[in-house]
Amino acid sequence: MHEIKKISFKTKKQFYDYLNLKLTGLICDEPDWLANLSNTAALLWLLLDDINWVGFYLYKNNELVLGPFQGKPACTHIEIGKGVCGTAASEMKTQVVKNVHEYPGHIACDPASKSEIVVPIIQDNKLKGVLDIDSPILSRFDEEDKKYFENLIQTFNKYVNL
Repeated sequence: MHEIKKISFKTKKQFYDYLNLKLTGLICDEPDWLANLSNTAALLWLLLDDINWVGFYLYKNNELVLGPFQGKPACTHIEIGKGVCGTAASEMKTQVVKNVHEYPGHIACDPASKSEIVVPIIQDNKLKGVLDIDSPILSRFDEEDKKYFENLIQTFNKYVNL
């Protein structure tokens, strides 16, 4: 098993490089997609600061269905185009929301959440799901986080076939 420690870094790049390295170590030799989704959610929960929920919604039957996650119980089904996750899925673009209470149609699974980032998972030009991360801090995520989370999903896609 890979040792995973929470370490302080001087830059976001150093942190995300470490996160990407640990993710690769967890999933590169594991063929089971469910195990990889579960370990990815657990890794992000362990290493990310100031978050209160992290997990996956999978695209099934024209909607997003709750997958592996860490945090409080969550909404089970999300319509495509609804809320931050549904918007990321319909547009197939990462959504960075600095204040979810100002987001039209936000789906509040946990009222403590104040900001959110949702990254679509696209394989073979098809939507497979989304990575959803919530924070109790306003403006927790920015464009730099967006770039690094998209890179993390590229690493995920290299090893995991949904």
